[in-house]
This record gives sequence, structure tokens and C-alpha cells, in this order.
Amino acid sequence: MFLADLEAKPASLARLADAFRAGDPLADVPASPRRVVLVGMGSSRFAAVDAALAMRAAGLDAAAEYASATISWPPQPDTLVVAISASGESEETIAAVDRYRGKAPVVALTDAPRSTIATLSDVVVRLEAGEERGGVASRSFQHTLVLLRALEARLGGRPVSVPALCERVAAATEDLLDRRSSWLPAITSALDGRDGVDVLAPVARLASAEQGALIFREGPRRRAVASETGDWSHVDVYLTKSLDYRALLFAGSRWDGNALEWLRQRGSTVVSVGATFHESRAAVRYPGDDDHEIAALTEVLVPELVAAEWWRAS
Repeated sequence: MFLADLEAKPASLARLADAFRAGDPLADVPASPRRVVLVGMGSSRFAAVDAALAMRAAGLDAAAEYASATISWPPQPDTLVVAISASGESEETIAAVDRYRGKAPVVALTDAPRSTIATLSDVVVRLEAGEERGGVASRSFQHTLVLLRALEARLGGRPVSVPALCERVAAATEDLLDRRSSWLPAITSALDGRDGVDVLAPVARLASAEQGALIFREGPRRRAVASETGDWSHVDVYLTKSLDYRALLFAGSRWDGNALEWLRQRGSTVVSVGATFHESRAAVRYPGDDDHEIAALTEVLVPELVAAEWWRAS
């Protein structure tokens, strides 16, 4: 069922595009808060971290927090709180909403309009990801990223046509799905080692690494760790000396070369997504992979499909 969830991504994106064509799902969200606080757990928080960075780059005062945090920005009427939970029943996110409720405007990003989080929030925005029968946040993670991008635009950040963005991402996703027999076996084999997978991504797309590593742990139950590409040379490079090191590299960081040189020197296995390097044992490309926004919304399908293969085999 997880694989079926992945194969439904293009149709799900088309549904989200139609929702924006029919009207602005964010129309009731306050458009000019002084500060934005994004809260969530797991995949929701991964998406929030990337979105908050993009908002700050656009000049907005934004932060992403673990919903489980007991200290954060104090509740204020000019602070917009965005609570992210596909099910709307994340215990930690409910607690965060309850802390802000009645003291700051709260927006719920969820696919469960009758959930606890939705009931406690001032505004509810549907993710439109549909039921994920595989039990893993795949489409909901992708849709969260899209809606947070739309939120940035609404708050005065970079403008975006959400339907056009969804169409481009759907096309890239369809390309990867349609051609998977030509690239997936090599990628799956190259990453299949005794010590798991280390996933690297640029800081602006760290959610891809976090989500990719999570799906290896959550599905086939394999060891997997996420790293920001630049930071990797300071915190994770040491393990290349002692492990059967298999790196999945989402290309696009200014610091790709540093990581690749270490990986080459240590004889590590490198699989790249979005670019082909001399050090790559296997690589996968797709239409639009040189566009940061398309990559951020598409590339995690690669580890998701690898995880689906391993999960089925186990």
C-alpha cells in the first residue's frame, strides 16, 4: 500500500492544483503577522524547517519549532502559529496548539478537518493529500511543502503559482515513476550495505535528507542518518573510516565537492540525485532537477521507492 501511495502522487498533486484554481485555500490566514511560528513533529517539522528558512530569506520573521518544545515564542496576537499534522491528532502538536489557543491566531495544516487540532484552531487548511493507506507520510509531506510555499507567498515572500508548481512537480514525479525500471535497480543495489544509508542534502532542502532517512527507518527498518552537506564534513565524515559507508547525496550544495572528495578518498559508495558526479556509483536525473523548488518537492521519491523495494523484500 505504501508503493500505491507513491504511485498516486501525480494525481494527488493535480487535486491540490485544482483546489487552488477553485479559490485560495489560505484566504482566511492572517496576511500580515509580525512573526510566524511553524510547529510540528516528524515529517511535519522537517517541512517546517525548510519553509522557515525560505521565509527568513524572503525577509519574514519565521521560526520552526518542535511541537514538543515547552519553551518558544510567547503567545502574542501578532504571532501567527501554524500547526502541522496530517492526522490532526499528534499529541505534541495538540499541546502546542493548546498553549497558544486564544492568545495568538492558530492555523491548522491537516487532512482531518474534524480532528482535535482542527477543532482547536482558528483556521483550517486542508492538505488535500488524501488517505495514505501505507501508513507513511509521503504525499502529506509533499503537500505540506507546497502549502508552506504558498503561505510564504501570502505573507509577502516570493510569489508563486501553486497550480503551475504542482504541474511541474507532477511531471517530474511521473517521469521518475515511469522510468523506475531503468534506474531503481542500480540505486537500490548501490545503497544496500550492512551499515545502512547516510543521506546528505543542501541546507535549503534538508527536509529531503531528513525524510529520506526517516523512510529507511520507518519502512524497511534500516539504520539511516540525515546530514546537511556542508556540516557533514564536520560531524559525519569520521564514520567513512569504519563503516561500509553508503551515501545518498541530493545534489545542489555549494559544498558537494568537499563531501565527495572525502567520500572518494575513503572508498565510500555514492549515489547522487539531481546530478552525476565522477564519484557516483549510480545517479538518477529527472526533468527540473536543476530547479531548487522542483527538486525540493520531487527528489525524496527516490529514497521512498528504494525503501519500498527493501520493505517488500523484507
